[in-house]
Amino acid sequence: MSLKIILALLAVAGLVGVGLGYYLRLIISLGKKGSMELEIRQMMLDAEEKSKKIVEEAEKTGRQKAEQMSGEYKERERDLKSTEERLVRKEEMLDKRQLNLDTEQESLNRKNEEVQGAREEAQKMIQSQQEKLEKIAGLSAEDAKANLLDSVEKQYEADLEGRMRKLEIASDEKLEQRANEILTTAVHRLGNSVVSDVLATTVSLPNDEIKGKIIGKEGRNIRSFERATGVDVIIDDTPGTLTLSSYDPIRRQIARIALENLILDGRIQPAKIEEAVQKAEQEINNIIKKKGAEAAYEAKVPNLDPKLVMILGRLYFRTSYGQNVLDHSVEVSHLAAMLAEELGADVAVARAGALFHDIGKAVDHEVPGTHVEIGRRILQKFGISESVVKAMQAHHEEYPYETPESMIVQVADAISGGRPGARRDSVENYIKRLEELEGLANSEPGVEKSFAIAAGRELRVIVKPEACTDLEARHLARTIADKIEKELQYPGEIKVSVIREMRVIEYAK
Repeated sequence: MSLKIILALLAVAGLVGVGLGYYLRLIISLGKKGSMELEIRQMMLDAEEKSKKIVEEAEKTGRQKAEQMSGEYKERERDLKSTEERLVRKEEMLDKRQLNLDTEQESLNRKNEEVQGAREEAQKMIQSQQEKLEKIAGLSAEDAKANLLDSVEKQYEADLEGRMRKLEIASDEKLEQRANEILTTAVHRLGNSVVSDVLATTVSLPNDEIKGKIIGKEGRNIRSFERATGVDVIIDDTPGTLTLSSYDPIRRQIARIALENLILDGRIQPAKIEEAVQKAEQEINNIIKKKGAEAAYEAKVPNLDPKLVMILGRLYFRTSYGQNVLDHSVEVSHLAAMLAEELGADVAVARAGALFHDIGKAVDHEVPGTHVEIGRRILQKFGISESVVKAMQAHHEEYPYETPESMIVQVADAISGGRPGARRDSVENYIKRLEELEGLANSEPGVEKSFAIAAGRELRVIVKPEACTDLEARHLARTIADKIEKELQYPGEIKVSVIREMRVIEYAK
């Protein structure tokens, strides 16, 4: 019984404790809530005070800004008013000046009209006086003037003619003296020696036994050599030498180089001869390139196309009346430059025009036309300036003198070629005859190449074996001989040799 009571009391005590705890918690929470409301209220009061201060400061700042802007506006307004007043005053002054100008213009117009009227009156008076004088003299003004001039001219005709003659003679003497001075100075400054080319080249032999190798069995080697090079090999009793004869200096040089190489090699036979000739041709091409570059450098004509330099170098193996054409071209270039300096012309154009004035001769035997026309086409092909072309094209008067440099080139060419011993006409005519002889043979169908040898007394023609039979070769020889008789003039007789050689080559692999 007591246990139940104790448990009941404990349960009652627990409920009472729970109730007291809840009550205490409620009281505490109400106290905290009151304190938070107080803090919130205080914060709101503080915020209101700060907002009032901010509003007051903003109102104060706004009033200050408004006062400042009002002052600036008033100041600008005063400036605008003063500017407007100045503009008004200027407009008034301009109006006054315009009125004054209008007044002055009217005054000038009136004075101009008065002067014009006075001038007309004076002209009328002069005309009236002239008419009266013409009536009194019985002559018009033009007739009187003509009579006066005629009388003065007749009176002083002899004096005028004498004075004009003296002036003409003095002018001619001065011009002649000046021209002589310029030409003498140019010739004196250039002291190049002139070496005339010959038509034969002598080759030294190490011993006379080598002559037998060069001739070969039954003359086989020497015939192959002459056929490959187009030169005439002369072997006589002169010890230690043989002579290569040809009018074409390029052929002579190729033959000389090839023969010297064959002598050094010691093996002289048709196959080696052809190989040596091919190597000599390559060496000659290198010489041509070198000589062309040297000539351009010496003449001071830079920046040329390499192909144009090669064409220029070929002139080293060309002659004109016995004079080396490349040396002649360089000499003319120097003379033209000196003359251009004295006369105030374009030195560079004169140099280039003189250097290229005979460039057509490098290929004139291959291309139809005069060497001047061929030279013009060559220069135009390589983009040489038109002023240089005009300077070179008139040196034989085929084209008119369009520039001072063209006349200078012509004079320089005449100086270079006109010096004593510079040229030999007979040699040039002889070479021209040989060229015509070869050209006539080369024009026939089936001809591979032809060589005029033995001083033009023999024409050796090599035909293509596949294009010509033995019978046709005989007929070709007769045809060429007949054309030579009809078209060419020559002393004595010319032997025509047509060579047809069949060569079959196979390779063992």
